[in-house]
Amino acid sequence: MLTACRALLVLLLSGTVSLLGGLIFGYELGIISGALLQLQADFQLSCFQQEVLVSAVLIGALLASLAGGIIIDRHGRRRAILVSNLVLLVGSLILTLARSLTVLVIGRVTVGFAISVSSMACCIYVSEMVAAHQRGLLVSLYEAGITVGILLSYALNYVFADVDEGWRYMFGLAIAPAAMQFLSILFLPVNPVKLSSWDSDCQKGLIPLQDTEGRAAAKREPYQEKQYSFLDLFRTRDNMRRRTLVGLGLVLFQQFTGQPNVLGYASKIFHSVGFQSNSSAILASVGLGAIKVVATLVAMALADRAGRRVLLMAGCVVMAVSVTSLGLTSRMAPLAMARDCRAATGPNASQSLSQHPLTPPVVPDPSLTQKRDLAGQSRKGALESTSPPLSAAPWEQHTVLNWITLLSMMAFVSAFSIGFGPMTWLVLSEIYPAGIRGRAFAFCNSFNWAANLLISLSFLDLVDAIGFSWMFLLYGLMGVMAVVFIYLFVPETKGQSLEEIEQQLSRKR
Repeated sequence: MLTACRALLVLLLSGTVSLLGGLIFGYELGIISGALLQLQADFQLSCFQQEVLVSAVLIGALLASLAGGIIIDRHGRRRAILVSNLVLLVGSLILTLARSLTVLVIGRVTVGFAISVSSMACCIYVSEMVAAHQRGLLVSLYEAGITVGILLSYALNYVFADVDEGWRYMFGLAIAPAAMQFLSILFLPVNPVKLSSWDSDCQKGLIPLQDTEGRAAAKREPYQEKQYSFLDLFRTRDNMRRRTLVGLGLVLFQQFTGQPNVLGYASKIFHSVGFQSNSSAILASVGLGAIKVVATLVAMALADRAGRRVLLMAGCVVMAVSVTSLGLTSRMAPLAMARDCRAATGPNASQSLSQHPLTPPVVPDPSLTQKRDLAGQSRKGALESTSPPLSAAPWEQHTVLNWITLLSMMAFVSAFSIGFGPMTWLVLSEIYPAGIRGRAFAFCNSFNWAANLLISLSFLDLVDAIGFSWMFLLYGLMGVMAVVFIYLFVPETKGQSLEEIEQQLSRKR
């Protein structure tokens, strides 16, 4: 009875750590969407400066990926998560107290480092603790945390949209879940994959989480475990080269189908299709986050039933169709985010905005700019003084197309949350041997962040050069290519223990 209670406690704490890790990850990725609208006005940011600020978290994550695998394999998953919590606390304090763009970038880099280490350690930690029939559900719990974090960030963006320096509250509130995760993991045992600690860890409640067969297989795996060097990832030994190909293909297609920009620039895209104020654009993003949460719950329910391959391919198909729809609608009703970015950075932002007919007339929200120049005027007077009549706004001529854009974005986010979102990290936590799992995961993750950085840093400039329509159509083509890749190369791992997966992948050429 006592053993069962301890096992249940460990299970609940593990789920809490996984959920909070994902929540922190999603919150930090999503919070910049709304904070950027205020930072753009407070610091008079240019297009490039906005891109750097959005991408700074990716730079930190990329740096963590290069070193995180060694930390995870040598010092354990649990200790890596604890360290990431401390680094995140430091980064959040830097952002909250920032007074310049440089300090903001440093804070975002620090936060990016923390969430990258945490993301790798959490997924591996959970995958190694549970039975095969539970692994899909509990690893997907991390992705569920990401979606909740993104939704929470959008909601807080809305709450603080009209608060002076509200972005400080947005960044600072990340301290709370980080502290909760730190406290939760203090009560969990040491990472079970370390060879020297298996017998003691089995007595601490790790193995009782699994069924009888899974417990026996998990206990045998460390004693049969082979030792690998990093270079073995590129050799034919145990079919490691193919596994590396699968891992890299999944993370690269996950990024090149365009998901970073749909999340990172969601509020600004909504601005361009007619959601005029910061509050309305962010509220639309909250709806996007809610859809993402529901879709992730569906993925959790289906991961151990439908299988990884089915969800990946179905998600890619829907993503390709929806992003192609975005491209076609933007050709008929051109979006103007790139011009909006430049127009709003100068001291005469309200004048330059009115000179571009394709640009929504209120970016950033007058409640932010007018407080500095017209302190004695009411909000209503500020609106009237800076905006042309609403009837003159060109986006009103394309109401149907704008709603199609909104629905397409929701379909895209839903498909990503069912397929690439949870399944990529689930497959990566399953296909590599335990002895090199941390380094292999980190290696693939480094390409994930590098691709994310490249796409986010160049997005606005590419839109300015080739237009929204061609950009989205290119993402659609990448979605089709991803379906072909998954069909040809990605193995099905549902219902198999990590030992069985290892044995099958070692034999199969």
